Amino acid sequence: MARRALPILKKLSDPTHLLPGLGPTRSVTYMPRPGDGAPRPVTLIPGDGIGPLVTNAVEQVMQAMHAPVYFERYDVHGDMKSVPAEVLDSVRKNKVCLKGGLRTPVGGGVSSLNVQLRKELDLYASLGSYMLRRPNFILNNSTLLNQEFWENLEEYFYRTLNVQLRKELDLQANCFNLQGLPTRHENVDIVVVRENTEGEYSGLEHEVVPGVVESLKVMSKFCSERIAKYAFEYAYLNNRKKVTAVHKANIMKLADGLFLESCREVASKYPSIKYDEIIVDNCCMQLVSKPEQFDVMVTPNLYGNLVANTAAGIAGGTGVMPGGNVGADHAVFEQGASAGNVGNEKIVQQKKANPVALLLSSAMMLRHLQFPSFADRLETAVKRVIAEGKVRTKDLGGDSTTQEVVDAVIANLD
Repeated sequence: MARRALPILKKLSDPTHLLPGLGPTRSVTYMPRPGDGAPRPVTLIPGDGIGPLVTNAVEQVMQAMHAPVYFERYDVHGDMKSVPAEVLDSVRKNKVCLKGGLRTPVGGGVSSLNVQLRKELDLYASLGSYMLRRPNFILNNSTLLNQEFWENLEEYFYRTLNVQLRKELDLQANCFNLQGLPTRHENVDIVVVRENTEGEYSGLEHEVVPGVVESLKVMSKFCSERIAKYAFEYAYLNNRKKVTAVHKANIMKLADGLFLESCREVASKYPSIKYDEIIVDNCCMQLVSKPEQFDVMVTPNLYGNLVANTAAGIAGGTGVMPGGNVGADHAVFEQGASAGNVGNEKIVQQKKANPVALLLSSAMMLRHLQFPSFADRLETAVKRVIAEGKVRTKDLGGDSTTQEVVDAVIANLD
């Protein structure tokens, strides 16, 4: 019976074989559970500069698609001292947030909201209240920390709003070629998985004596293993073939050595996935010369910032690269690489900000919310607009406005 059925099954599986009068059939990709179509609330933070332009673009496209989401909008700006409690409560309740860019202050001891959000949202473990505690490590005698330092620890923390938003999340950035968008390199398809909670972003800086500043890099076995497990799990579930750990263990033998040790231990549990390591300076050189060699990259905090932006630059720029910050129970979606044009007043005045990155991040968000068909429609429409090449913002070689891109995407929705 089975032998007689094989020729029939083979013929039916041939995509050129169609019954008369019927077109291609749609495969079953998602079977919803009762109630899965109920509208989901999403916390929306438009942010600064171009942020309101690109988040408004997302709102328009979502409305045009009749996507089952609705936004709870909160005005948060980079010059605020702290993230408002109602914003944190909203993210905790909704479990999903879409965020525009926030200006990150440089120096001056101004607290950054991105850093605060990372700290305040204990998204990778329990959702407890935010507390300042002494870090669990031993300082040598040359580190002059007196009682005044601990009593005024908040003042010594360097915390940007962006880091506050992402604290306790892992940052994932996707960098890939878009059809129709000319770039120096082809076949770029890189996922950067960045540890987002410690390292140089731990926020422990102080002036030892006048003119001498000490900044502490904190690495833990727990966080290193956690990010390594996430990277390998991502690779396994998405049919990726290789994970590359980025490090500087030749110099920072203990801190980055601990990171590599953790990655190696996790790699041994995934024999089907190739694992290799690369020093961060060589990594940057290889990215701009032979980026196609990379697949999934797992990095400590600071290196991930550099690697993600470099990868975005070779694949079309930060304006087209999506990203998301993922914890155990919550996720914050935003542009996948640092947006250097967040505060570009000229772009804001001309209303010519590129919404593509945030639109693609919104597609990631829709998949996260288990709305795959809406995600596919949005992603397909955006890629069609890019491939046609008629409507592009200045960073992609055109002169279109944000609204013109939005209109084109809506017109290309299936």
